[in-house]
Amino acid sequence: MESKAIVRYVRITPRKVRLVSDLVRGKYVNDALSILRFSSRKRTAKTLSTLIESAVANAEQSGKIDVDNLYIKTLLVDPGPTMKRFESRAKGQGMRILKKTSHISVVLEEK
Repeated sequence: MESKAIVRYVRITPRKVRLVSDLVRGKYVNDALSILRFSSRKRTAKTLSTLIESAVANAEQSGKIDVDNLYIKTLLVDPGPTMKRFESRAKGQGMRILKKTSHISVVLEEK
């Protein structure tokens, strides 16, 4: 039995999210949440922990899954749409700034 949660349009670049998501992929949920709690220097850790807690709540809602035996089966980080902005530069030029977003999905499964 699987449980799933998705968050979209997170204003963090996918590369930065993947750095933290590689730490918890394949781990039990309790271990993953404690790892994320102590990696508080990364802004992504809070987003990933709330996403995992949401997937656990979805598993509890179904009632057929033992929450203590859940592990992170897949944790995917995909790029979302990029917001394009312009900032003025010297000699009347304008430089393009790309503000990247991420789509993050997690699937939990019972071992």
